[in-house]
Amino acid sequence: MHELSLCRSISSIALRAAQGRKVAVIELDVGQLRQVVPETLVYCWTIVAQTTPLEGSRLRINHIPGVLHCRDCAHDTHLSSGLAILRCTSCGSPSVDVVHGEEFSVNSLELEG
Repeated sequence: MHELSLCRSISSIALRAAQGRKVAVIELDVGQLRQVVPETLVYCWTIVAQTTPLEGSRLRINHIPGVLHCRDCAHDTHLSSGLAILRCTSCGSPSVDVVHGEEFSVNSLELEG
């Protein structure tokens, strides 16, 4: 369950950025190809934030769908949910670059009062 270690990193970033102010919401971008289970991330957040200045804050997760760009035919493939096969849906080529879907970033904090 790497979500727990991700939450520890998010906590460190949020505490540093908040500079002692109370955090209500932490907004994240999470790409489809990151293999993060959003429900598990939210659950782990409650454990990590407990008894810290972040207790009571919540995660707002922006899901970023996967997009591949084919080097052979220049087609952009938008991945559906679930397991992704990294091939062009137009020509079948495996020569693709990931354009979106690998993101994992803290975008913003909403502070209380």
